[in-house]
Amino acid sequence: MPLNYQEIFERNEKWIAEKLSIDPDFFTKMSEDHKPDCLFIGCSDSRADPEEITGLNMGQIFVHRNISNIVNPIDLNVKSVIEYAIENLNVKHIIVCGHYGCGGIAAAMKQEGIGKNSPWLQIIKDIYRIHKTELEAIEDEIKRYDRLVELNVLEQCENVLEMDSVKTQYATKKIPAVYGWVYDMRTGKIIDLKVDYKAVFKSFLVENPSTFKKVISKAKNIFKK
Repeated sequence: MPLNYQEIFERNEKWIAEKLSIDPDFFTKMSEDHKPDCLFIGCSDSRADPEEITGLNMGQIFVHRNISNIVNPIDLNVKSVIEYAIENLNVKHIIVCGHYGCGGIAAAMKQEGIGKNSPWLQIIKDIYRIHKTELEAIEDEIKRYDRLVELNVLEQCENVLEMDSVKTQYATKKIPAVYGWVYDMRTGKIIDLKVDYKAVFKSFLVENPSTFKKVISKAKNIFKK
């Protein structure tokens, strides 16, 4: 049923009462500090709420959401969120989470509606083009879209790992760990795509030693201040 606007405020009052009945100091404690261990980068889809699907509580997870969980290196929004999370909140884990049945993935592939001329969804189209041979070998359309969801998550994890701020933090503190997840709305399960973030950082050190040393040196100077 459609949600009545006024009903939102009534539900808010009920929620407040429920929280206070369990812990009279709930909101006092919640307003005092913010020390989440995780940054969750997810899709804006209302069916993939990060706290709901992980079973975590308020204050345990820092969240950024957009259409199809994109980590665009030139997007100041997601860039600022990541930098704040690792430099100010010292989060230990960054999770990029997509979900099967993603409307953004479907829109990009169907070439209609917002997907027809959207610069944002062009990112997904480019991922499809890069993996075209693998994807077009999958005859079942749903399974093909599912695989594109997975590939998109892996590409966005790579974008996170390539950020200078992330490399700097890892060079000095060995955090954050970076994970790629897919939430399956058909079963409720979270699937870990097993991103080997340690190998990525190690390969960067081997392939770009001089650059990596500059990152470490810069980081050490930052943390001395």
